[in-house]
Amino acid sequence: MIVPQRGLYNELFASKAMHEIFSERTHVQAILDFEAALARAEAGAGVIPEETASAIAAHCRAKRFDLERIAEGTAVAGNVAIPLVAALTDLVARTDPAAAPYVHFGASSQDALDTALVLQLHKALDVFDAELGCLCDALANLVRRHRRSVLLGRTSLQPALPVTFGLKAAGWLSTAVRGRERLRALRPRVLVVQFGGAAGTLASLRHRGLDVATRLAQSLNLGVPDVPWHSARDRLAEVGAALGLVVGGLGKMARDLSLMTQREIGEAFESQAHSRGAPSTMPDRQSTIAASAILAAALRVPGLVATLFAAMPQEHERGLGGWQAEWDSLPEICLLTSGALMHAVRVLSGLRIDTERMRANPEATGGVILGEAVALALARHVGPQKAQALVERACARAVETGLQLRDVLETERELTNHFSVAELQELCDPSFYLGLADDLSERALAEHARIAGGSEK
Repeated sequence: MIVPQRGLYNELFASKAMHEIFSERTHVQAILDFEAALARAEAGAGVIPEETASAIAAHCRAKRFDLERIAEGTAVAGNVAIPLVAALTDLVARTDPAAAPYVHFGASSQDALDTALVLQLHKALDVFDAELGCLCDALANLVRRHRRSVLLGRTSLQPALPVTFGLKAAGWLSTAVRGRERLRALRPRVLVVQFGGAAGTLASLRHRGLDVATRLAQSLNLGVPDVPWHSARDRLAEVGAALGLVVGGLGKMARDLSLMTQREIGEAFESQAHSRGAPSTMPDRQSTIAASAILAAALRVPGLVATLFAAMPQEHERGLGGWQAEWDSLPEICLLTSGALMHAVRVLSGLRIDTERMRANPEATGGVILGEAVALALARHVGPQKAQALVERACARAVETGLQLRDVLETERELTNHFSVAELQELCDPSFYLGLADDLSERALAEHARIAGGSEK
């Protein structure tokens, strides 16, 4: 749960807010918040003397602890809760010796560490929801601005039918909206307290165990699970998987934008502001800093998600090794996700779109991408098979001669017998063969509005 600091790369691959949530001191404070809430819950349930709760809670401040000494103790004890609880007990004993025996009473180290992680995830999910909201708003604006901007569609990295840039952005938006919805939906399942004692039975608290668990959860603004989840790790795996899907969606957007930035395509470009410039050895290059950072996250996160899934088959009531494998993996996923979102919002805020180049690229194909439109129209007059053969022949001539398809079609009598020159020109205009691109874009905007809780205009 404590991610090693990466110094120079901190701000490239993660947001400052997420670094703070998963910092060492925040992690220690989350454990201490659990200990303070536990003491108050047990006092409220009559398990420990009322006055001891205040004595314990008074010392649950991370700034009072030497983190280096805690780290040294962790190397010996196997987890951070053991030396931290020992240090807390020592502090309490100095001011109230009678309260010291009630520190961490009835709890296990895993109770403290898992609940601390959930508290950190609570903050992280709040941040992700806000960041995804900003991303979705930015994408929705992009869809609205470019819902009729003609763009060359590409399948298998080759020219395909015309689309709109608005529809492409609507695809990115739809993925981001689903990611936001998934993270919201998992909160009731994930944001629950862990409290089961040594083997998940709360035997040390006898009949008051559930009362304490309920009070503990309420104090921490968490839910109460049906049973302790020491070795049932689907909750954490679900968070990792949902974040992996968010990052994968951002990676798809970054991949598209980086391909559109290629000089021979030249349709979209990252902002050059804030020293986000080209390499010093090739000053003519466009910046791809944001795309590269997002794609790096999209490459790294799946392996970390796989670690969480691999850690799920844990032994009996509390596992060995699988639990420990989660400690850095899930926070690292959160950090990388925050960085990818940060770069995505930044790149969209300064994205430069060349609509003229977008319009020119379909023309550069010679218009052969619209052969389907011509064949479908012609089929109504000569039948589908003959129409397909005629259009294929015309497309081959256009490619061979370098002429535009519409110019070739005007020389084909079997076409001009059925279509005027103006009609052929229209059939070869990408703007007239966009299908439901606008309607589909509108559907994506409506879904965004539903999740955001607002109304899309």
